[in-house]
Amino acid sequence: MPNQNFHSLEEIVRERITAARPYAEFLRIPEMSCGVYVLPAGATDRQRPHHEAELYYVMRGAARMTLKGTDGVDEVRDVAAGGAIFVEANREHRFHDITEELAVLVVFAPAQS
Repeated sequence: MPNQNFHSLEEIVRERITAARPYAEFLRIPEMSCGVYVLPAGATDRQRPHHEAELYYVMRGAARMTLKGTDGVDEVRDVAAGGAIFVEANREHRFHDITEELAVLVVFAPAQS
């Protein structure tokens, strides 16, 4: 996939739906990779911790996210359009209680392995 400088996130979401997969990457360079992750209402988020740090930006939808606590206390928050979530590398995390289709921009640094 050749890198481009300009992207339509809605177009990427449509392509992801056509491909019937929850995640569609649209940018990859050694320093970072970016994609769109979409989960329908009621879905189960099956992702596992990543070796890279990541930033989520919620484009639309409503859900909750749990970040496993490093001190044994989990952090659970409501997430909705306009919210941003930072997750350290190797930290367990999961979206759940998805009440509206969730569409998030995901940025990995460095690029997801």
